[in-house]
Amino acid sequence: MSGVFADGLRSRIEALAARYPRKSAALLPALHLVQAEKGFIGPEDEEALAGLLETTPVAVREVVTFYTMFRRRPVGRHLIQVCTNVTCALMGGDRILDHLRRKLGIEVGETTPDGRFTLTTVECLGTCEAAPGLMIDFDHHGGLTETRIDEILERLD
Repeated sequence: MSGVFADGLRSRIEALAARYPRKSAALLPALHLVQAEKGFIGPEDEEALAGLLETTPVAVREVVTFYTMFRRRPVGRHLIQVCTNVTCALMGGDRILDHLRRKLGIEVGETTPDGRFTLTTVECLGTCEAAPGLMIDFDHHGGLTETRIDEILERLD
């Protein structure tokens, strides 16, 4: 099954695995490589990684589904993750999420028809001091209001 990876990606995963005493120990960095190359980690990628790293597809799936930074399907050019933890919720996170749903015309887990934005929720971004918060791609934004969200979105390509 490792044929699902382009030769360059496969060789980078193999070189990475060679640095560890057990190939399976390279799973997290290998998942990051796959996602950086393909944009997400599909079931065929999980199987291929299991073969290359001498582990089981279930072990790979457990890691992919546990960590919120791994995506199991394609997302828009910008991934918006709204924090739903208690601090953000108490500080208006639900209002922020509702505003994004209306503004983008999509529900959580969906991508805008133009492929520009995907809206998701995340349990915690670790920025409680700036609640309510969200992350767009790798940028954290806190102390959000509807106006501030509109300004942030306007600056994105």
